[in-house]
Amino acid sequence: MTDAETTPETTVGELSEGQVLRGILDRLPPSTAPVGPGDDAAVLSVPDGRVVATTDTLVHGPDFRLAWSSPFELGFKAAAVNLADVAAMGARPVALLVALAMPDATPVSFVQGLADGLAAACDELAPGCAVEGGDLTVSDTLTIAVTALGSLEGRDPVRRSGARVGDGVYVIGELGEAARGLEVLFRRFTDADGAPVALTPQARAALDPLDARAVSRQLAPRPPLATALAAAASGATAMMDVSDGLVLDATRLADASDVTIEIDSATLGDEPARALDGGEDHGFLVVFPPDAEPHGRRIGTVVARGDDAVRVDGRAWEGPGGWDPYRDWDAGRG
Repeated sequence: MTDAETTPETTVGELSEGQVLRGILDRLPPSTAPVGPGDDAAVLSVPDGRVVATTDTLVHGPDFRLAWSSPFELGFKAAAVNLADVAAMGARPVALLVALAMPDATPVSFVQGLADGLAAACDELAPGCAVEGGDLTVSDTLTIAVTALGSLEGRDPVRRSGARVGDGVYVIGELGEAARGLEVLFRRFTDADGAPVALTPQARAALDPLDARAVSRQLAPRPPLATALAAAASGATAMMDVSDGLVLDATRLADASDVTIEIDSATLGDEPARALDGGEDHGFLVVFPPDAEPHGRRIGTVVARGDDAVRVDGRAWEGPGGWDPYRDWDAGRG
């Protein structure tokens, strides 16, 4: 199926699974795997013999709004959040497996835009990584499930459990921008009932530059994968993707390592609360021993385990600390 054989009004419900799949594969770069899409499963070449694997699911409602995200942005984000988890282990992403569950009325042009976003994210963030397979099915709720695979290339994985007393705590990437973007979307692009209002190109153009950048970082995050991999090679003792909020994710790392993490709020910029509570920037929380060459900016220190897993300026943080879908998802908010 080529673009000329479809129109923007054509929906997936009017085509066969094979036709929809062909429309996706035609927009992705050719596979470099020994066996790529087309068989029952892909065959990958991983010389190290060990494969890092992770999966993440984006569901319309709690994870994205079609009124706000373009198909390209959804594809880009679906890839980026998974690529970041692979890099957080110190592994080089090598393949994505993508499963799409879509309503029958989903336009074929939407699926093609999604494929373009997936391909662009791989090309920009993890050159050499590609979509090597997946699945298509129907559902009343649009759902994008991505599995990412990575190669350690002879290195040991960098786990959450490696932090030691005296290590420095660093952040690679941004903190708080995606949270600001989400605040802009809920404040300016919902109606009186809380339903999303379309984020048109004209509406985006009317945003001030800081808000426009924040919205872009919320809808299509750019995790600094190359720097995370450099951190792993430089001797990081622990690392993780900051996806749910700095305090919440630092708590997970501290619990895994049985330590306490002290954070200095003065290192977090002009809006430390947003940096501490906000998520979805997909930067990296990295711990380095004193003799390592660190990457990123230092925000704190690892100390002996105390009553609190994380302390900010010497005290337990009283804010939410991040996003927990089981605690925070409210179907009434858009």
